[in-house]
Amino acid sequence: MWSAISYIKYLGQLIIDDKMELKMKLLDQVRHVIWIKKFILFNNKRHPKDMGEKEISQYISYLAVKRNVAASTQNQALNAVVFLYKQVLNRDLGDFGNMQRAKRPKNLPTVLTKDEANLVLTVMSGTHALMAKLLYGCGLRLMECLRLRVKDIEFNSNQIIVRDGKGQKDRVTMLPEQLKTQLIEHLKRVRVLHEKDLKGGFGKVYLPYALSRKYPNAAKEWYWQYVFPSKKISRDPRSEKYRRHHANETALQRAVRNAARSVGISKPVSPHTFRHSFATHLLEAGYDIRTVQDLLGHSDVSTTMIYTHVLNKGGMGVKSPLDMVEQGKFRGNES
Repeated sequence: MWSAISYIKYLGQLIIDDKMELKMKLLDQVRHVIWIKKFILFNNKRHPKDMGEKEISQYISYLAVKRNVAASTQNQALNAVVFLYKQVLNRDLGDFGNMQRAKRPKNLPTVLTKDEANLVLTVMSGTHALMAKLLYGCGLRLMECLRLRVKDIEFNSNQIIVRDGKGQKDRVTMLPEQLKTQLIEHLKRVRVLHEKDLKGGFGKVYLPYALSRKYPNAAKEWYWQYVFPSKKISRDPRSEKYRRHHANETALQRAVRNAARSVGISKPVSPHTFRHSFATHLLEAGYDIRTVQDLLGHSDVSTTMIYTHVLNKGGMGVKSPLDMVEQGKFRGNES
């Protein structure tokens, strides 16, 4: 019989073994071992092969009911234990029964008013300002903006094609008319940089999936280049090649945060706040929620519905009784 500690050491070595077919990030490996250890200790150090669906269900329910963990934390624990049984013990699991799941908090997104959004954008400058305007004007996620390729911007039809967005889906959103001139001038500068890279023996950009093997010369083509390239050439850890990747997300996050602070906005503002504001302001303007859903790339309209709760007048446009009293419009029965 293995002791709990010796078995955990065995699991740790097995998971980080370079010969394993299943490759995980280092932090994921560590989390797997930690959650598996907690599962074993919860069950009084019983060997996992002597346990099954019942014990897993009890442990996951305990995390939600007694430990009050977040839904993401509970899912992390469940994934680790399932990994143990399927990948290490080679055992398929059945129904977990009536397992208690942690509830995800329904937090309202932070939204800027139109004046606040304009203030933040006004104090930003350079490429970061252009990127922030795209986030707000197109409803892009941070990484969707950074991963834009030259070919994804269609100036003639005023469209931006978002490739491989959340859920690995493509979608089309609008290109704001007022950004066209700025983008054209920006791309001229990017093209000069790309041509300089080509002359220096570089200029190959990362291509998704197997496109680099299928089209060996495509990585050098202008239309595949990032709209917002990095300022420096660096080593790509996937291929060990030196290339110019897209701009770093941290710099834009910092620029947005600093701009919001400089104009005295007390809300926690991040690049994603512009996407929330994009959706809310379109709904305020009277656009159909299904249209907004398509522009955001939401699979379910219920996800888009959350923005109806942060409109200035509330989701149903209800006016407060206090406001009606002050305006002399409320005549309730005295009781």
